[in-house]
Amino acid sequence: MNQNSSVRKLVRCGVVAAIYVVLCMVLQPFSYGAVQVRVAEALCLLPVFGAEYIAGVVLGCFLSNLLGSTIVDVIFGTLATLLACLVTYKLRNIRIKGLAIPASLPPVLFNAVIIGIEIAVMFPDPSSSAPIWLACITNGISVGIGELISCTILGVLLVKIIESSKALNKIFAEA
Repeated sequence: MNQNSSVRKLVRCGVVAAIYVVLCMVLQPFSYGAVQVRVAEALCLLPVFGAEYIAGVVLGCFLSNLLGSTIVDVIFGTLATLLACLVTYKLRNIRIKGLAIPASLPPVLFNAVIIGIEIAVMFPDPSSSAPIWLACITNGISVGIGELISCTILGVLLVKIIESSKALNKIFAEA
């Protein structure tokens, strides 16, 4: 029985990684750049259902960045997603009016800060005379808004749908 549970967790991991990659590739114009709504980031809330989803989401992010972005984003984008998923997992049982809103905030914050800095440093606007810190803040706000849409709206909705459906809950939450 224990081996069967481990196999299920491994399969879930692979499926989540594949879904993340497919969403990024299919929605590529929205998934990369300074202004982005990476719909796949909604999957960052899956650690609410178990730690095994951390590996699936991080692997999906790594592969997506490898296929569609820069090596810097492979490193720092994947790091942001790893940190976000770890903290999301820690917040998995905290709800606001029954919604996993606190769990949706780590991806927003980690990506806004890390990717905001990454974009400002790696892709500076040559026509701007603004200081680098202002570019970091501006890019962070832009990335943060996209993450709010992906995680706090779509991700929280995803969690609510899974929690409200016996069939989906059995697929996502059972050991």
